[in-house]
Amino acid sequence: MKECTQCGKCCTKYSDGGLSASDDEINMWQLFRPDIAEYVKAGLIWMSPQTGKQLSLCPFLRKVPEQNIYTCDIYFDRPDDCKSYPVTIKQMLNDECEMLEEDDLKHPAKAQRALDKLMADSRPAFDK
Repeated sequence: MKECTQCGKCCTKYSDGGLSASDDEINMWQLFRPDIAEYVKAGLIWMSPQTGKQLSLCPFLRKVPEQNIYTCDIYFDRPDDCKSYPVTIKQMLNDECEMLEEDDLKHPAKAQRALDKLMADSRPAFDK
């Protein structure tokens, strides 16, 4: 499995309503990151502060000019949903994640163990 290539596929796929934040995360943003909290409405994240409607992309996702990579302006304060991605090899396949290599596809159980080890600081291991 490769390191993250910052392709942005996960962020662009899920940032239009596919993510959530816990009450604790929202409370933390309200106290310490009002710039993030302004994009929360009724417990939903990435809502337009002007219209109250769901944004099509995370407002903190940035495409690096002249490169095919993305960065996150709130990386250290991003929602746990973002921190725990990816969870399964199947999810990575569905999302066309560029971290997967040919050997990962041939040996998905081994790849899942490698993914769980890689993500150990972000989430618990995936149990089938």
